[in-house]
Amino acid sequence: MKKSNNITKSALSEKDGIIAPKSKDKSAIDKIKKKRRSKKSTDSLIEGIFKGDIVDLSRGITLIESGNPKHIKEARKIVKACLKNTTTSIRIGITGVPGAGKSTFIEAYGKYLTEKRKKVAVLAVDPSSSVSKGSILGDKTRMETLVRNPNVFIRPSASGINLGGVAQKTRETILLCEAAGFDTILIETVGVGQNETVVHSMVDFFLLLKIAGAGDELQGIKRGIIELADAIIINKADGENIKSAKLARVEFARALHFYPEMASGWNPKVLLTSALKNEGIMEVAELIQSYENHTKENGHFNRKRIQQNTNWFMQTIETRLRDEFMSRTEIKSELEHQISLIKKGETTAFDAAEKLFSK
Repeated sequence: MKKSNNITKSALSEKDGIIAPKSKDKSAIDKIKKKRRSKKSTDSLIEGIFKGDIVDLSRGITLIESGNPKHIKEARKIVKACLKNTTTSIRIGITGVPGAGKSTFIEAYGKYLTEKRKKVAVLAVDPSSSVSKGSILGDKTRMETLVRNPNVFIRPSASGINLGGVAQKTRETILLCEAAGFDTILIETVGVGQNETVVHSMVDFFLLLKIAGAGDELQGIKRGIIELADAIIINKADGENIKSAKLARVEFARALHFYPEMASGWNPKVLLTSALKNEGIMEVAELIQSYENHTKENGHFNRKRIQQNTNWFMQTIETRLRDEFMSRTEIKSELEHQISLIKKGETTAFDAAEKLFSK
């Protein structure tokens, strides 16, 4: 710190901020704010979704994710309407361990698809914060190019307490995106381990991203999520990592021979990509197109769609039974009592649950 003309200067001193200029068109700004605050009727919202209005699509998804009883009623009406107006689409699930480059891959792949005049919806499911209950990673900030593309819709959702790498309302969100005209739905899972299998029950094509040299090659060869994959992509195959990536491709391809034949009659492939350098993306797109053609020809594509709806039905029953059970007044009070007994070591979890069910 040094003095000059009796004025003390410091590196920690603050400069005056820049005063923002006054808007020349305040009425236009007020109009935009009023439009954002205005509440549209459910019918108008549905009509907007059919027209591909992104704002209405976002509002519809927000209603679906809400736990408010009034919103739930509106959401059911929207989903029912969208169910009858969905377009032909391909649903692609993308999973892999954290750090495999899922978001970078999706950005490169999404850009390729839009150049082919496709409309892409990205449903990115992030792990939830145990503190704020919100989304931790925020995929919109990690897909800088894709988020500005007018033919792309990105919707990050917190996984909440839902297991299997997807958000609780992912299935309903898929329907709304299809009704809005998106022909390619990409579902990026949380990517926290081998429990990422729920997403497989709601997509047409299941893509597993791996990286070589991360120490999970043997884990990948084990039975589990790998036997569900329609393709395995070794990402980050560039620079000094190319040699280990090629070796990993050989190992995974060899391991796939030990798995039983898939119901689709499809033979899973192993490809190399460098999403960062935009290499191998076209090959992946061509592979997925080959899969779609193959499964539509042998009828598996439609059979799987029917199975997706059946799984959705069963999950809806389970969710509603749980919600209605936990919302009962007598259950809430007994639940608190049993939790206090568990904390004191005066009962077991099994006996406490039995007590609740007896109610």
